[in-house]
Amino acid sequence: MSAAVQEMSARASAAGRLAAFARVTTDDVDEAAELIGRIFCPHDLRPAQARASRFSARHNCAAFDGFSINYVAYGGTVSIDPGCLDRFFLVQIPLTGSAHIHAGASGFDVAPGEAASLLSPTIPTQMTWRDCAQAILLLDRRMVEQRAAALSGRAAAAVEFDPVIDLRAPPGRHLQASLAELMMLAEQLGPSGRLSPAMMADWRELLLDHLLIGQRHGLSDAIRTFSGQAERLPRALRAARDHLADNADEPLDLVQLACASGIGIRALQLGFRRHFGVSISEMLLDMRLAGLHTRLAQAPPDASITAIAFDLGFTHLGRMAGAYREKFGETPSATLRRRMS
Repeated sequence: MSAAVQEMSARASAAGRLAAFARVTTDDVDEAAELIGRIFCPHDLRPAQARASRFSARHNCAAFDGFSINYVAYGGTVSIDPGCLDRFFLVQIPLTGSAHIHAGASGFDVAPGEAASLLSPTIPTQMTWRDCAQAILLLDRRMVEQRAAALSGRAAAAVEFDPVIDLRAPPGRHLQASLAELMMLAEQLGPSGRLSPAMMADWRELLLDHLLIGQRHGLSDAIRTFSGQAERLPRALRAARDHLADNADEPLDLVQLACASGIGIRALQLGFRRHFGVSISEMLLDMRLAGLHTRLAQAPPDASITAIAFDLGFTHLGRMAGAYREKFGETPSATLRRRMS
C-alpha cells in the first residue's frame, strides 16, 4: 500500500478528508438526503431503525472540470437507493467501515484495502453503508463515453463497468493511489486554488485511462481489438498502424504505408479488416477524430477549431463535423464550449 493510500485512510477522522470543502454536515436524515442529493442525484436515504439515533452524514466535495473528488461518511447503518445515476460514473473506495452494494444483478461487499465499487449511470444501484466513509470519484458520463468511443473506434454509447474493483490487484491499487494523490492535491490547493489547464488535462487523461483500460467494461474487447492487443499482432500490421499514427496529419498514401510495413497494399487492407475490424481509411479517420477530441478537451478559450482540424489533417470541415457528431454525439464547437464553461 502506497504512502498516499495509507495517509488517505489514516486521516479519515471526524472532520473527514477535504474538510475545507465541506458541503453537508448534519444529523438529520431528510436534510442529508436533500443536500447530498443536490450534489450527486436524488436518492432514498433510510437509517436502520434500531440505530437511527446514531445517524450522521458528512459530504465534502472538491470539484474540477469533468470530475470531482469527494469524502462521504455516514454514521450508523444506512440504506441508500439512488436508482440509476444517469449523469455520471462513481468510483467509491471505502476508507473506514464497510458497505454492501447491489448494482444490477450483482451483490458484493466492499471494505478498506479489499474491494471498492464502480457504479455505471445506466445500472440501478442500492447500497447499505455501515459506519462507512468513502473516497468517491465522480466522472461526467459524456466525458467517459466519448473517450471510450475514441479508444474503441465506435460511436459514443452507454458504457457499463463490472461494478467490483479489486483493491488487491494492480489496476485497483493504481486507481486507489491516484485518487489518494488527487485528494491530497485538492487539500493542498484549498477551495480557492486552481489546477492549470495542462494539469487538469493530465488528470482527466489519467483517470479515464484507469477506468477504460484498467477496469473491465462492455467495450473492453473492442478497445483491445482496435488497439491491436486482442491477439498477437503481425509485425507488418504493427508497423503500419504505428506509421499511420505517426503521420495521421498527412494525406493517406497506401504505397508509402505498404513500404513502411514491408507487405503489399492488398495484404495490408485485408490485415486491417481482420485484426482491427476497420479499413485503413476508417482507422485514420478515427485517429484524427480522437486527436481532435483530445485537443478540444485541452484547448484554451480562444482556440480555433478550424486551425486544429487542419493541423490534424482534415481537409473538408463539413465532413469532419459530420463524422465528429456521429462518433461523439455532439459538434466540435459543443465540446469546446463545454470545456470552456
